[in-house]
Amino acid sequence: MQGGLHTKHRTMAVPGASLVPILLLGLGIRLAAAHSPAGVECILFNEEYMTCTWGSGQTLTANYSLYYWYENRSPVAECKQYLWERGVRTGCRFEQSEIIQFQPFHVRVNASQDGRILEIPSNRMELQNLVKPEAPVNLTIRNMSSNQLQLTWSSPYPKAHCLEHVVKYKSNKDTSWMKQEVKGDIFSFPSVDYEKFYTFYVRSKINNYCGSTQLWSEWSVPVFWGSNTTSKGRSSPEPPGSPRHPHTVLTVSPWLFAGMAEEQLQWFWIHTVLIPIASCLLLLVLVVLLVRMERVWVIIMPRIPNPNKNFDDLFITHNGDFQEWVGVPKDVVESFKPNYSESICHVSELPYEPLQDSIHPPGVPGPQEHGPYKNSYVGA
Repeated sequence: MQGGLHTKHRTMAVPGASLVPILLLGLGIRLAAAHSPAGVECILFNEEYMTCTWGSGQTLTANYSLYYWYENRSPVAECKQYLWERGVRTGCRFEQSEIIQFQPFHVRVNASQDGRILEIPSNRMELQNLVKPEAPVNLTIRNMSSNQLQLTWSSPYPKAHCLEHVVKYKSNKDTSWMKQEVKGDIFSFPSVDYEKFYTFYVRSKINNYCGSTQLWSEWSVPVFWGSNTTSKGRSSPEPPGSPRHPHTVLTVSPWLFAGMAEEQLQWFWIHTVLIPIASCLLLLVLVVLLVRMERVWVIIMPRIPNPNKNFDDLFITHNGDFQEWVGVPKDVVESFKPNYSESICHVSELPYEPLQDSIHPPGVPGPQEHGPYKNSYVGA
């Protein structure tokens, strides 16, 4: 009896024991499905490089490998540059030389874990439909008339004719953003209020002529126009995804405010670098001119010298003897002295005596008629 009972119990326990592996297998499949990546997502950024990602470092438990090929064109190749996060491969980066548009693109992502092959599903892709252009740049606002504005911009994307744009704008008195689709790179704002302060954004995507995609670029850097004197500090909420930026309050008349970040940077360099350098150079020039003017003044108006001290030796030491003061040798001085003597000659004047009257022929002088004097004496 006991043997039969044991046999019966053993035969009844077999079905219950066989259910355990089945339940564990089902639970493992569900856990694997819960942690397995949903798929491979590829984005071609501005036709410069492409990334294909299949998860994050928090959800992936194995290092997957990516293999790719173009349909009817090239052999299968493995990714050359993997993207890593927390020590786990999360994607692959393709350089521009590895990208071929308008050719069906295939990828296979798999990994080996605990003797099992893990594979992430992927579909056939057309790379021209996966292009995400860069955000527009150089936003500029111009006054076309009294109440009309013109917004222009440029795009870093190399094929500008393949883009379509959306302009997003609002004033400081609006509660929601207005959006307008634009085919080219010019947006005309027909009517503006000079008492309002406007903010404009632009973003782009590939149009239907060059691809079929819904990948929009990021919003551009904002550009502003108008006066904010009546806003009283109010600001309406921005939609999700809009770039954060400080609200600028302007109290001047309506004017053009394009490229405010670049303008502020220019003013920063002017105030902190150019003005101090120019001030130092101007001060240096003034100092040089002052020194040179001092020299010129001395040349034009020289100082009158005082000769008193220069002749002290002449009158005090040499008693006014110029030759001795200048240092003339004595033999030279003696050579200029005369070595002969001359007798003195005395000259005197005799008194005048009138001539005696006598008869004599005219024109013939008388015997005493020698001159105005009677006698003269010269003695030596």
